[in-house]
Amino acid sequence: MLPIVLATVAAVAFGIADFSGGKASRRANPIAVTVVSQLLSVPLLVVLVMAVPGTPTVGDIAWGLLAGVAGAGGVMLLYRALAGGMMAVVAPVTAITAAVVPIIAGLFTASFPGALALTGAGLAVLAIALVSLGESGERTGVPSRLVGLALAAGALFGVFFTLLGQADESAGMWPVAAVRASSIAVGLALAAGTGVRLRLERRVLGWAAVAGLLDSAANGLFLAAAARGHLSVIAAIAALYPASTVLLALAVDRERLRPVQVAGLGFAAGALVLASL
Repeated sequence: MLPIVLATVAAVAFGIADFSGGKASRRANPIAVTVVSQLLSVPLLVVLVMAVPGTPTVGDIAWGLLAGVAGAGGVMLLYRALAGGMMAVVAPVTAITAAVVPIIAGLFTASFPGALALTGAGLAVLAIALVSLGESGERTGVPSRLVGLALAAGALFGVFFTLLGQADESAGMWPVAAVRASSIAVGLALAAGTGVRLRLERRVLGWAAVAGLLDSAANGLFLAAAARGHLSVIAAIAALYPASTVLLALAVDRERLRPVQVAGLGFAAGALVLASL
């Protein structure tokens, strides 16, 4: 049960972080928002490493470094998509592939998680798909370019979940620190190559800080959950993060939630129950 709880809290944190990053990216370049937000999260990472010490192997650090590269690309693409369209639709579309990739990978890298738990994982994917649909069954109001960005981001997040989930529990939070080190390096390289300035306005800086801190916290929670549970199920639960993004978009940006999306959130709740069994 603990891995499910950790994955659920991680999903909430991921969703709020994405909403905050999307808000910041509407006023600044997504690359700048990504790099600055992750730099601001470094103090939290130091605390996590000290609070959850471990003895990582070279392999654990390598998994974290590789995951960080995929995660950095996914975050930049997602922020760009969130800045250009409805968050209540873009975020769930991203999560479709983010859930599918680790489920497939987990079936090959871990023992069979059980029929009920696997059904819950599949239901999570269905829930994400429903949340992304419009009233007529189409992703109305979102240009195909943004849908493509969202799906590409989701694929990278799926790779991120899969790679980070390979780190051993004995490594503590060091793999998460490796994630942040490589993602910051990738971001700085892209910023230098594209001439993007990393200076943000104070209002944007606040959103970026929330995004970076919660993203790092969510990474740590996901790592702890994946080390204690089945990757195929944990990743599917973590991929339910669009629920909190959608709710924030409704409350803060007054976006409209379609009936089919409400049904999708109901399936998400069912997925949590089945996966916890």
